[in-house]
Amino acid sequence: MPSITVKNLSISFPLYHENTRSLRKMTHLFISGRLRQDQHKKILVQSLRDINFTLRQGDKVGLIGQNGAGKTTLLRTMTGIYEPVVGHIRVEGSISTLLDPNAGMNFGLTGRENIYLKCSINGYSKKQTQEIAESVADFSELGAYLDLPVRTYSSGMQLRLGFGLATAIAPQILMMDEWFLTGDAGFIQKATKRIENMVQNSQILVISTHSAETIAKWCNRVLWLDQGFLKMDGTPEEVLPIYLNKPYEEIVKKD
Repeated sequence: MPSITVKNLSISFPLYHENTRSLRKMTHLFISGRLRQDQHKKILVQSLRDINFTLRQGDKVGLIGQNGAGKTTLLRTMTGIYEPVVGHIRVEGSISTLLDPNAGMNFGLTGRENIYLKCSINGYSKKQTQEIAESVADFSELGAYLDLPVRTYSSGMQLRLGFGLATAIAPQILMMDEWFLTGDAGFIQKATKRIENMVQNSQILVISTHSAETIAKWCNRVLWLDQGFLKMDGTPEEVLPIYLNKPYEEIVKKD
């Protein structure tokens, strides 16, 4: 059964060229307590501070918070991109990530070769690989470009290939950022439909978003991050009214 356990998690990053940062931003970081020095006297920014929670089968979680609150850092740490400085994360189950459409993409290979490569890395059978390749080709609508090097693609074509490949198979755990909402209207419509299918079939969902509508539609739990801390953990009905300072009925009402 899939699960994610986050215990006493803290993440810090070196603050490079701190002398060039604005006085206002530096003052804010000092006041909020997010700056510290390590044993080598280097200044570090604390992106996440003592985060604790457990996700189980059926949890569909929305990550909210202002820019810089730590949402993307938390996602990247749960997927193994970043290593915890303090604490640990335990993930049980298969994961699919929608954080960066170009993640793991080899720009020197063709689109089709990238599909085969990813399927090989994930241990898919020849039949599964063929089904995935057909699904990606159909979704991306790249046609003959699928057999050209990815470096020749426009950014929109790269997005369609990366998204199609990342969403070809519904995982047990789905983690995603808001990048999938970028692109032309036609792509967004297709992407949303495909995402909704993945959301329904995934056993655990974690999405970083500023959209209360998305949370109300897809999520049954909300984690509110504030200055690196987990400020609140509850249902959308509990968290969103406090976060947005308005009644839940106003948040979800249709125009």
